[in-house]
Amino acid sequence: MSFIRITKQFSFETGHALYGYDGKCKNVHGHSYKLSVTVIGKPIADTNNVKYGMVIDFGDLKKIVKEDIVNVFDHATVFNKNTPHVELAKELEDRGHNVLLVDYQPTSEMMVIDFAKKIKRRLPENIELHSLKLQETDSSFAEWFAYDNI
Repeated sequence: MSFIRITKQFSFETGHALYGYDGKCKNVHGHSYKLSVTVIGKPIADTNNVKYGMVIDFGDLKKIVKEDIVNVFDHATVFNKNTPHVELAKELEDRGHNVLLVDYQPTSEMMVIDFAKKIKRRLPENIELHSLKLQETDSSFAEWFAYDNI
C-alpha cells in the first residue's frame, strides 16, 4: 500500500509580543493564524475496520490539534516567561485575560516547533507528522518538515 499525506487546516486568533525585538512586533499585537497539519501513513487496509481506506480519520486529527493547540492558543496572549512581559502577563491574568507563558520567544518559527512536538506525541504509532505550516499573515509563514528534523 502506498504512503499518503493528508492535511487538515485550522485557524485561531492569538496575541503576542516579542521582547527585545527592534521593530513593531515588540508591541503587544495579534494575528489570525492559519495552521496546516500534514501527516503521512498508509491507508488502513483491513476491510473490517470502520476506518478502512483512511490514513487517519480527519476527526481524530482535528481532536488532537484542537485540544493541544487551537483551544489553548485561541484568543490567548503569548509571552516568553523569561522576559519582563511577565509583569504585564500577571496584570492581564488578574483582569481575567487568557495568558500563556512559554519558554521561548513566541515567533511563528518557535511556535511551529512547539506545535510539532505536541502533535507528534499524540499521533497513533503508524502515523507520522510530515509537516506544519503556520501562517501569521497573508504573506508570512513558518514551515516545519519532519525530514529537516531527523
